[in-house]
Amino acid sequence: MEYLIPILIFLCRIVDVSFSVVRIVLISKGYKVFAAICGFFEVFIWITVVSKLMSGNTSLIYLIAFAGGFSAGNYVGLIIAEKLSLGVALLRVIVRVYPTKLLEELRAMNYGVTLIKGKGATGEVDVIFTVIKKIDLEKIKELILKNNPNAFYTIENVDSISEGVFPERNHPFNFLKMSNGTFLRKGK
Repeated sequence: MEYLIPILIFLCRIVDVSFSVVRIVLISKGYKVFAAICGFFEVFIWITVVSKLMSGNTSLIYLIAFAGGFSAGNYVGLIIAEKLSLGVALLRVIVRVYPTKLLEELRAMNYGVTLIKGKGATGEVDVIFTVIKKIDLEKIKELILKNNPNAFYTIENVDSISEGVFPERNHPFNFLKMSNGTFLRKGK
Protein backbone atom coordinates (compact mmCIF):
# COMPACT_ATOMS: atom_id res chain seq x y z
CA MET A 1 0.00 0.00 0.00
CA GLU A 2 2.92 2.32 0.70
CA TYR A 3 3.95 2.24 -2.98
CA LEU A 4 0.61 3.86 -3.95
CA ILE A 5 1.34 7.06 -2.03
CA PRO A 6 3.89 8.48 -4.53
CA ILE A 7 1.51 7.65 -7.39
CA LEU A 8 -1.31 9.40 -5.55
CA ILE A 9 0.89 12.44 -4.86
CA PHE A 10 1.89 12.56 -8.54
CA LEU A 11 -1.72 12.36 -9.76
CA CYS A 12 -2.99 14.90 -7.22
CA ARG A 13 -0.28 17.35 -8.27
CA ILE A 14 -1.29 16.93 -11.92
CA VAL A 15 -4.87 17.79 -10.99
CA ASP A 16 -4.07 20.73 -8.72
CA VAL A 17 -1.55 22.33 -11.11
CA SER A 18 -3.96 21.80 -14.01
CA PHE A 19 -6.58 23.70 -11.99
CA SER A 20 -3.97 26.42 -11.45
CA VAL A 21 -3.20 26.80 -15.16
CA VAL A 22 -6.88 26.84 -16.12
CA ARG A 23 -7.58 29.33 -13.30
CA ILE A 24 -4.97 31.73 -14.67
CA VAL A 25 -6.47 31.47 -18.16
CA LEU A 26 -9.96 32.09 -16.75
CA ILE A 27 -8.71 35.16 -14.86
CA SER A 28 -7.11 36.53 -18.02
CA LYS A 29 -10.43 36.09 -19.88
CA GLY A 30 -12.50 37.72 -17.12
CA TYR A 31 -14.25 34.58 -15.82
CA LYS A 32 -13.89 35.53 -12.16
CA VAL A 33 -16.44 33.08 -10.72
CA PHE A 34 -14.96 30.10 -12.53
CA ALA A 35 -11.45 31.20 -11.57
CA ALA A 36 -12.48 31.31 -7.90
CA ILE A 37 -13.99 27.81 -8.12
CA CYS A 38 -10.81 26.47 -9.74
CA GLY A 39 -8.77 28.20 -7.05
CA PHE A 40 -10.75 26.48 -4.31
CA PHE A 41 -10.11 23.00 -5.72
CA GLU A 42 -6.50 23.83 -6.56
CA VAL A 43 -5.67 24.86 -3.01
CA PHE A 44 -7.75 22.10 -1.43
CA ILE A 45 -5.83 19.42 -3.33
CA TRP A 46 -2.48 21.16 -2.80
CA ILE A 47 -2.90 21.52 0.96
CA THR A 48 -3.97 17.86 1.21
CA VAL A 49 -0.82 16.71 -0.60
CA VAL A 50 1.49 19.09 1.26
CA SER A 51 0.06 18.03 4.62
CA LYS A 52 0.92 14.42 3.71
CA LEU A 53 4.48 15.44 2.88
CA MET A 54 4.82 17.56 6.04
CA SER A 55 3.66 14.69 8.27
CA GLY A 56 7.29 13.64 8.55
CA ASN A 57 7.54 11.02 5.83
CA THR A 58 9.38 12.94 3.12
CA SER A 59 11.27 10.24 1.29
CA LEU A 60 12.97 11.15 -1.95
CA ILE A 61 10.38 9.28 -4.01
CA TYR A 62 7.59 11.44 -2.49
CA LEU A 63 9.47 14.61 -3.41
CA ILE A 64 10.12 13.35 -6.95
CA ALA A 65 6.41 12.48 -7.29
CA PHE A 66 5.53 16.00 -6.04
CA ALA A 67 7.88 17.73 -8.52
CA GLY A 68 6.99 15.40 -11.39
CA GLY A 69 3.28 15.99 -10.81
CA PHE A 70 3.92 19.75 -10.93
CA SER A 71 5.66 19.46 -14.30
CA ALA A 72 3.04 17.13 -15.76
CA GLY A 73 0.26 19.33 -14.36
CA ASN A 74 1.55 22.34 -16.28
CA TYR A 75 1.46 20.32 -19.49
CA VAL A 76 -2.01 18.87 -18.84
CA GLY A 77 -3.36 22.26 -17.73
CA LEU A 78 -2.21 23.90 -20.96
CA ILE A 79 -3.86 21.17 -23.00
CA ILE A 80 -7.12 21.66 -21.08
CA ALA A 81 -6.94 25.44 -21.49
CA GLU A 82 -6.29 24.99 -25.22
CA LYS A 83 -9.29 22.66 -25.54
CA LEU A 84 -11.55 25.19 -23.79
CA SER A 85 -10.72 27.68 -26.59
CA LEU A 86 -11.92 30.68 -24.60
CA GLY A 87 -12.03 34.08 -26.19
CA VAL A 88 -11.55 35.55 -29.62
CA ALA A 89 -8.65 36.23 -31.95
CA LEU A 90 -7.96 38.74 -34.71
CA LEU A 91 -7.34 37.02 -38.02
CA ARG A 92 -5.47 38.94 -40.71
CA VAL A 93 -5.17 37.26 -44.12
CA ILE A 94 -3.10 38.76 -46.94
CA VAL A 95 -3.64 37.41 -50.47
CA ARG A 96 -2.52 38.40 -53.97
CA VAL A 97 -5.65 37.05 -55.69
CA TYR A 98 -9.09 38.41 -54.75
CA PRO A 99 -10.41 36.00 -52.07
CA THR A 100 -13.99 35.57 -53.32
CA LYS A 101 -14.54 32.03 -52.01
CA LEU A 102 -12.88 32.66 -48.64
CA LEU A 103 -15.00 35.79 -48.08
CA GLU A 104 -18.16 33.89 -48.99
CA GLU A 105 -17.37 31.03 -46.63
CA LEU A 106 -16.45 33.31 -43.70
CA ARG A 107 -19.66 35.30 -44.19
CA ALA A 108 -21.66 32.05 -44.51
CA MET A 109 -20.28 31.17 -41.07
CA ASN A 110 -21.75 34.53 -39.86
CA TYR A 111 -18.40 36.21 -39.31
CA GLY A 112 -18.08 39.90 -39.99
CA VAL A 113 -15.32 40.42 -42.54
CA THR A 114 -13.50 43.60 -43.53
CA LEU A 115 -11.56 43.67 -46.79
CA ILE A 116 -9.09 46.41 -47.69
CA LYS A 117 -6.69 46.91 -50.56
CA GLY A 118 -3.03 47.09 -49.74
CA LYS A 119 0.39 47.22 -51.25
CA GLY A 120 2.76 44.43 -50.27
CA ALA A 121 6.42 43.81 -50.99
CA THR A 122 5.56 42.24 -54.35
CA GLY A 123 2.60 44.39 -55.41
CA GLU A 124 -1.12 44.83 -54.81
CA VAL A 125 -2.76 42.64 -52.15
CA ASP A 126 -6.11 42.19 -50.46
CA VAL A 127 -6.16 42.16 -46.66
CA ILE A 128 -8.98 40.44 -44.79
CA PHE A 129 -9.65 41.31 -41.18
CA THR A 130 -12.05 39.36 -39.00
CA VAL A 131 -12.40 38.57 -35.32
CA ILE A 132 -13.05 34.87 -34.81
CA LYS A 133 -13.91 32.66 -31.89
CA LYS A 134 -10.85 30.64 -30.90
CA ILE A 135 -12.93 27.49 -30.91
CA ASP A 136 -13.29 27.94 -34.72
CA LEU A 137 -9.59 28.62 -35.30
CA GLU A 138 -8.58 25.26 -36.79
CA LYS A 139 -11.62 25.14 -39.08
CA ILE A 140 -10.88 28.65 -40.37
CA LYS A 141 -7.20 27.85 -40.96
CA GLU A 142 -8.35 24.92 -43.09
CA LEU A 143 -10.63 27.29 -45.06
CA ILE A 144 -7.74 29.64 -45.72
CA LEU A 145 -5.47 26.85 -46.94
CA LYS A 146 -8.24 25.31 -49.06
CA ASN A 147 -9.24 28.59 -50.76
CA ASN A 148 -5.95 30.50 -50.77
CA PRO A 149 -3.05 28.09 -50.22
CA ASN A 150 -0.44 30.86 -50.72
CA ALA A 151 -2.09 33.25 -48.27
CA PHE A 152 -0.07 34.88 -45.52
CA TYR A 153 -2.03 35.05 -42.28
CA THR A 154 -1.50 36.10 -38.71
CA ILE A 155 -3.56 35.41 -35.62
CA GLU A 156 -3.48 37.64 -32.56
CA ASN A 157 -5.14 37.37 -29.17
CA VAL A 158 -7.82 39.98 -28.56
CA ASP A 159 -8.26 41.27 -25.02
CA SER A 160 -11.52 43.10 -25.56
CA ILE A 161 -14.03 43.94 -28.27
CA SER A 162 -16.85 46.44 -28.30
CA GLU A 163 -19.20 44.63 -30.68
CA GLY A 164 -19.08 42.41 -33.70
CA VAL A 165 -20.71 39.83 -35.91
CA PHE A 166 -20.22 36.32 -34.59
CA PRO A 167 -21.94 33.00 -35.20
CA GLU A 168 -24.08 31.57 -32.39
CA ARG A 169 -22.03 28.80 -30.86
CA ASN A 170 -22.40 26.13 -28.25
CA HIS A 171 -19.70 26.52 -25.67
CA PRO A 172 -18.77 24.43 -22.62
CA PHE A 173 -20.02 27.24 -20.36
CA ASN A 174 -23.34 27.91 -22.18
CA PHE A 175 -25.29 26.49 -19.26
CA LEU A 176 -24.09 29.48 -17.22
CA LYS A 177 -25.42 32.18 -19.54
CA MET A 178 -27.41 34.87 -17.82
CA SER A 179 -30.82 36.06 -19.07
CA ASN A 180 -29.24 38.88 -21.11
CA GLY A 181 -27.17 36.35 -23.09
CA THR A 182 -23.84 37.09 -21.37
CA PHE A 183 -21.82 34.68 -19.30
CA LEU A 184 -21.10 35.12 -15.62
CA ARG A 185 -18.27 37.35 -16.67
CA LYS A 186 -17.45 40.97 -16.19
CA GLY A 187 -14.58 43.02 -17.46
CA LYS A 188 -12.77 42.60 -20.73
